Amino acid sequence: MSGSTPFQMRLVHLDLKGAPPKVSYLSEIFPLFRALGANGLLIEYEDMFPYEGPLRLLRAKYAYSPSEIKEILHLAGLNELEVIPLVQTFGHMEFVLKHTAFAHLREVGSFPCTLNPHEAESLALVGAMIDQVLELHPGAQRLHIGCDEVYYLGEGEASRRWLQQEQNSTGKLCLSHMRAVASGVKARRPSVTPLVWDDMLRDLPEDQLAASGVPQLVEPVLWDYTADLDVHGKVLLMQKYRRCGFPQLWAASAFKGATGPSQAVPPVEHHLRNHVQWLQVAGSGPTDSLQGIILTGWQRYDHYSVLCELLPAGVPSLAACLQLLLRGFDEDVKAKVENLLGISSLEKTDPVREGAGSFPGSNILALVTQVSLHLRSSVDALLEGNRYVTGWFSPYHRQRKLIHPVMVQHIQPAALSLLAQWSTLVQELEAALQLAFYPDAVEEWLEENVHPSLQRLQALLQDLSEVSAPPLPPTSPGRDVAQDP
Repeated sequence: MSGSTPFQMRLVHLDLKGAPPKVSYLSEIFPLFRALGANGLLIEYEDMFPYEGPLRLLRAKYAYSPSEIKEILHLAGLNELEVIPLVQTFGHMEFVLKHTAFAHLREVGSFPCTLNPHEAESLALVGAMIDQVLELHPGAQRLHIGCDEVYYLGEGEASRRWLQQEQNSTGKLCLSHMRAVASGVKARRPSVTPLVWDDMLRDLPEDQLAASGVPQLVEPVLWDYTADLDVHGKVLLMQKYRRCGFPQLWAASAFKGATGPSQAVPPVEHHLRNHVQWLQVAGSGPTDSLQGIILTGWQRYDHYSVLCELLPAGVPSLAACLQLLLRGFDEDVKAKVENLLGISSLEKTDPVREGAGSFPGSNILALVTQVSLHLRSSVDALLEGNRYVTGWFSPYHRQRKLIHPVMVQHIQPAALSLLAQWSTLVQELEAALQLAFYPDAVEEWLEENVHPSLQRLQALLQDLSEVSAPPLPPTSPGRDVAQDP
């Protein structure tokens, strides 16, 4: 299957720090991954891993159990998908350092993102995390140790003191921690190769990189998710890494989660262009210049950000990108992808009307697309574009409970109809989400993407009901209420 692609390995990234799928959904989607051309998974567990002992507090409420991890690995094996676990060990450590028990290991006390590399306890912490992950991945050949976006490195008190010494730099500090973590992996499991994201290495001088010992320990993953990535610049960067002694290099593209922190449905064309550029990079060097490519599917930009595209919403983009890597992307390949997914068009904008598709979670994509395209705009149209609402029931009127009675008849039926329409669709979406995701993810997605618009509608109807309530019965003729005994 990989004869026509420069990427021997094609890994789908599962970012579990947001909306982690239930194992039952993974059992449905893994065969599709394989059918589309994937042969591996990069699983970023974050707080979904069943840490034990002092690390147990890292677990999310619905963290996978050890038996579920084994089931995921079994399902991956059935579908010939190599699993590479990812453990963050330097930056993006919020899920660890947010806890009071580990807050003293922050590089900067007020920010939970970066680990303090000067503390021996820091290395012991990530070592314990790696031990537990490798224990549940006995067949792992590779382990991704993260090390991307190590923000504020060098700004902690210990780092500031260290940097005052001659010959010391933030680059040296980064390489030192990376080498320590990677050496620990090799000591624990000599057969496991550590991978790292490459952004902290890109701008380091060649001589510093080459002398650090890091190239003999890790394989960098060059990541770029843009549609217009600099092909020549990437080729030059690969040549630099080769000269520094890195034996293998990897690429990382994106099929979702890279075009906006609150994106609901991936722009397929953007992601296809990203993969076209990566094919050009791979084609500009030796045939084995890149070991493989990781198609990232970010679920949050970081531990604290909102959810971006849910996995089912990203399946058409993933399918198109995988097939492009294998076969290019002409009309025949496009038709094959559409047929495999049971959709009429990759570019469709109304899947509810045109047919939701037949792939696992296709109903979620259809309903999410409806919400994304039409919910807010339809409520805006009523509240801000309806002449009766803007002309006779403005915020001024609503605050003072003023309305011409006849206007209630013009506004209320339309609002009730719109609310009923969306309530029915949202009930269907909630039921579909509950099959694939845990309750907290369902709640979060609906609260972020659905409830604000529905609450605006409900508030309008509430205000209407208060101003259109029947008046109090009149007092008896000839009597003044104030004179009642």
